[in-house]
Amino acid sequence: MIDGRVRFSEIDHTRKITVPSIINYFQDCSTFQSEDIGVGLDVLSKKKKAWILTYWQIVIDHYPKMNDKIQVSTWASKFKGMLAERNFCMTDENGEKAAYAQSVWVYMDVEKGRPVRPDQEELDAYGQCEPLEMEYESRKIALPEESMSLEPFPVRRYHIDTNEHVNNCQYVQMAMDYLPENFKIHQMRAEYKQQARLNDVICPARAVDENKTTVLLNDQKGEPYAVVEFK
Repeated sequence: MIDGRVRFSEIDHTRKITVPSIINYFQDCSTFQSEDIGVGLDVLSKKKKAWILTYWQIVIDHYPKMNDKIQVSTWASKFKGMLAERNFCMTDENGEKAAYAQSVWVYMDVEKGRPVRPDQEELDAYGQCEPLEMEYESRKIALPEESMSLEPFPVRRYHIDTNEHVNNCQYVQMAMDYLPENFKIHQMRAEYKQQARLNDVICPARAVDENKTTVLLNDQKGEPYAVVEFK
């Protein structure tokens, strides 16, 4: 659990926290937990292993504003084979839920580039708690039947994280560029299908429904690196 205060660098023109900032708080919270229990980045790097995010479902009830105090918590809710499920919750200074999330992770052998089972001692370190009460959607996002292709762009250095591929939050930021004007995000889902690396070309496409926008971030063959759905 981490305590924070919404910073100027985390808000948009409405003076409220942004969706990428919420994601970064969630991501930082899980990273700090891993460090605190002794299975952080250095430990996993020596093993040539990593937990890779494959799916987000983030629900935003309301957006805390600049200078608001917030608290962020996370816990593992399920382990099965090579997969793990993890919940997140951001509460405001009144103890009300501002945002919460479900996520799915896969344990990867980064040297061999394939999923493997984590050691039991690692799983024991995390423990397992009851899942958050929320309306869970499918981790598979339905692809739109029709979409509009948009201008391709290359992966830049600032998109890349410690695993040498595009950070999950960066995909969401890319997709947000294609939202209709004044679109207020209540829920975001992201499904990560393959890893984009430095200098890869991303070919975006967009489908807009009445209350939903789906953005495909494809490779040059038309296969998605990530699918991001906003409601």
